[in-house]
Amino acid sequence: MTSQPEEAAKADLTLDEQGVIQLKWPRGVSIAESDAQAAMQNVNDLCGARRHPMLVDMATTAQVSRGARAVFGRPCQASRIALLGASPVDKVLANFILGINKLPCPTRFFTSRDDAMAWLLKEPAATA
Repeated sequence: MTSQPEEAAKADLTLDEQGVIQLKWPRGVSIAESDAQAAMQNVNDLCGARRHPMLVDMATTAQVSRGARAVFGRPCQASRIALLGASPVDKVLANFILGINKLPCPTRFFTSRDDAMAWLLKEPAATA
């Protein structure tokens, strides 16, 4: 497993053995635009020229700012994104993100990690 050092970002970021980027936000975090920019830059740095599917664990996220939602709507090295949540609040926050008119890649919300991983791995784990 490869880990990206945590700098300004509040999220933990790894690339697992299956080639899936794992981005986990801490409990109760409020994601600001700068947090989203740092996380997406770290994703791009970790991936380099290759694209990978990404699991975003957003369970217990308190809020996502409008600026952060705009950042999440920009292309990055994720080939597809599964948003993983556990509560009705998580689903509401995910719907705000999914409500962006043009998402940069296929994105879905899940409450089951197994279902999210199955969807992410349905296609090749990484493409050039």
